[in-house]
Amino acid sequence: MRSGAKIAVVGGVFVLFAGGVGYGAHNVLSRDDDGTESTSGAVTKKSGPPSAEEIRTTAEDFLAAWASGKAPVAAQLTNDAAEAEPTLAAFRDGARVSGVTMKQGAPVGAKVPFTVSATVSYEGASKPWTYSSELTVVRGLTTGRPLVDWAPSVVHPQLDGQEQLKTGPAAAPPIKAVDRRGRELTKEKYPSLGPVLDQLRRKYGDKAGGKAGVELVISPPNGADTTLLTLSEGEPGEVRTTLDADVQAAAEKAVKRHSEASVVAIKPSTGEIRAVADNRKDGFNAALGGQQAPGSTMKIVTAALLLDKGLVAADRKAECPKNATYQGRTFHNLDHFDIPDGTFTQSFARSCNTAFIKLIDDVHDDAALPKLARDVFGIGLDWDTGVQTFDGSVPEGSGGEAAAQYIGQGTVQMNALTVASVAATAKNGGFEQPVIVPRSLDGRKVATADRQLPGAVWRQLRDMMRATAQWGSGAQAMAGVPGDKGAKTGSAEVDGQATSNSWFAGFAGDLAAAAVVQSGGHGGDAAGPLVASVLKAG
Repeated sequence: MRSGAKIAVVGGVFVLFAGGVGYGAHNVLSRDDDGTESTSGAVTKKSGPPSAEEIRTTAEDFLAAWASGKAPVAAQLTNDAAEAEPTLAAFRDGARVSGVTMKQGAPVGAKVPFTVSATVSYEGASKPWTYSSELTVVRGLTTGRPLVDWAPSVVHPQLDGQEQLKTGPAAAPPIKAVDRRGRELTKEKYPSLGPVLDQLRRKYGDKAGGKAGVELVISPPNGADTTLLTLSEGEPGEVRTTLDADVQAAAEKAVKRHSEASVVAIKPSTGEIRAVADNRKDGFNAALGGQQAPGSTMKIVTAALLLDKGLVAADRKAECPKNATYQGRTFHNLDHFDIPDGTFTQSFARSCNTAFIKLIDDVHDDAALPKLARDVFGIGLDWDTGVQTFDGSVPEGSGGEAAAQYIGQGTVQMNALTVASVAATAKNGGFEQPVIVPRSLDGRKVATADRQLPGAVWRQLRDMMRATAQWGSGAQAMAGVPGDKGAKTGSAEVDGQATSNSWFAGFAGDLAAAAVVQSGGHGGDAAGPLVASVLKAG
């Protein structure tokens, strides 16, 4: 507390003897309805923003009380004592900290940065812990006193809601994740794998034969702990994955070219995931869990439907006008191009929207596309890859919404994993559910498709993807990829974005890959080079 200030408990309320500093010599504090304290005495209630001196001294008093383990006192210096006290108490009791010091930084307006240094100990294991946070000083609404604006993030910037700090045995033993050739995969070397490795540890740590260590974690009421400090490592068990360190390294490097980029690579003949990479500020594993419209990469599925129904053939003429209207909704091609007297292969390779829209009435079934996406390409079959994934969604639509689905807009939702799987299925001639750990590890069942398309359909689909890579909209991006190759570009318009998302799917040899770049524009411009880099590494 400030020099000369003392606290005592009188009749169940706190009495602050301030020694003439700010509040007078004898103010009694009591609780207001909003969690603040009111005063009885001769002090006039203040108004307006806290002064620089009030900000400095309020922060100083709060940090001093908190550091000394006086959670009730520190809580009374906030504007929500009832909520603040248990979190402040858990800092010492739950996190098992001692020797706490607070270094207060220079205020920036009403915000005061500070650094916490402490020692965390548990059953013989001990480690220093230092981190930074900040608080904001506000004026109490009913008392006019300067108070710390309470939020759990004051105690630690990652605390939110009902989460608490806790030190003890880790929820799962550590793991040593290795690629398909036994090479170790770490967060330090492959940052994008952080969320994946955390999930593998939670799911397979107990099965891998390791021994749990001691950790300081942020523990939510329901959900996975977030490790803040490892006091003892424990003994890791080995978990073999289907990843390939060389392809993963190429994927990590590729996504760094753009902010908000994701890429996934799959072996088509087995569904084994070879690489997963993201470049995102929020740390979200969008490559496996994202949900966005995939744009014209969806035309791989749509083309399979139209070929399967005999409505088109790769070498048959297909109308591609500049614009097409379906049930009152008008669709157009990029820059309003058209292909006079062209084939369906040309429409696919150049990503002609209108060629697909004009054939919807001939399908005579709004549910046909969602059904084929599920039954043939495995979209939405609840995959068990070994980690949590979003496995795509193509819901039934009608009217203009159904037309938008044909070109990967509207309610169609996918991510780099699902689009990579679509490309892999087209290359393989049948669906193999993606996996990131071998099925033999836990004997889990994987999703299987209800049927395969006739061989003639697969051959035409692959040939059209080859045309796209050789002379179509994907040719520039795929120019440096050797051997047999195929591709499909996509651009997806998103509400609130001035520039569309860039999508690209491709295959080369026994590897298929897909990428998405937020606000990347045309598919071949941003996402295409990412896929090409990964395919070359494979």
